[in-house]
Amino acid sequence: MKTESLITSEVDFDQDGKHHGYLRLPHSVHRSAYGWIPFPVISVKNGTGPVVLLMGGNHGDEFEGQIALCELAHAINPEDVNGQLIILPMANYPAAKAGLRTSPIDNGNLNRSFPGDPLGTPTEMIAHYIESELLARSDYLLDIHSGGSSLLYRPTVMMARSDDAAQQKRNLELLSSFGFPFAVLYERTRSGSYSSSAAFRQNVVSITAEIGGAGTVDSDALRQLKMGIERYLEHLRIIVTNVAVPDTGALVTQFFKIPSEEYYVYSPYDGLFEPAVGIGDEVRKGQIAGRIHDPSSPMKAPHPIHFGQDATVICKRVPAVTERGDCLFESAIVAR
Repeated sequence: MKTESLITSEVDFDQDGKHHGYLRLPHSVHRSAYGWIPFPVISVKNGTGPVVLLMGGNHGDEFEGQIALCELAHAINPEDVNGQLIILPMANYPAAKAGLRTSPIDNGNLNRSFPGDPLGTPTEMIAHYIESELLARSDYLLDIHSGGSSLLYRPTVMMARSDDAAQQKRNLELLSSFGFPFAVLYERTRSGSYSSSAAFRQNVVSITAEIGGAGTVDSDALRQLKMGIERYLEHLRIIVTNVAVPDTGALVTQFFKIPSEEYYVYSPYDGLFEPAVGIGDEVRKGQIAGRIHDPSSPMKAPHPIHFGQDATVICKRVPAVTERGDCLFESAIVAR
């Protein structure tokens, strides 16, 4: 027997128009015996066209998506829409409120919690609601991430590869619509705990965006994200032409793949990380990626870190303070 979610919505997703309110997750604690956690949600619906779930704040220290989706929710009107936009700007609200990757209530990582549990921890409950209620009524998912507090990305979109040639062609066109410099294709999985796996289980076309990071908001990256969202929605014909998208000229997206763990560089030591390359650089197998310094032993030479494969750098660590096991670089090769 299916267990229904305990989360309730102040917004009627079947109703035309623009509506905003909260998802109410029951939460009984010392300061509030019969309280609930508020997850803001906006629905903009006009007719029976495609339904897109736009999600930010899956990780609470990733700010670009939260800002862009709040601005979209404020600006867009039902007459601009052909179908429905469901906007969830702070998907893991406790984490987003605290500015943390994971929830301070249960230490839950929402993007490792799908399909969730309707009777589980708060993070498991919201994962279950997103998959069983919001994705179940959607056709498309755009889950907007960034490098958070520890990593930095140039604007990148990611999507599962399709074995169907016609669908793959549509996927590449959809990724290209954002106008971002990098697009990564990965192998799909139905059993995973990511939002993309949840979307696959619900037959939803899913894209994950990685925009900026470093624990801050870069104005240029945010501008690219907002324009990319509008291009994406126009490509799907879910927003009409009176929502203007600035003309930035020819947009070229490079398509990449990450074949194995060898394309990630991890720190084998504690210390201070000194990077030797930047995002977008082409690197060779065995090339110095950076050095780990130990200022507590000033006479000790720094430890060099090397790349494992020929690749292009798409992501790098930002904080200098580093522990063994921290990811320093993510790299990829051209998808053919």
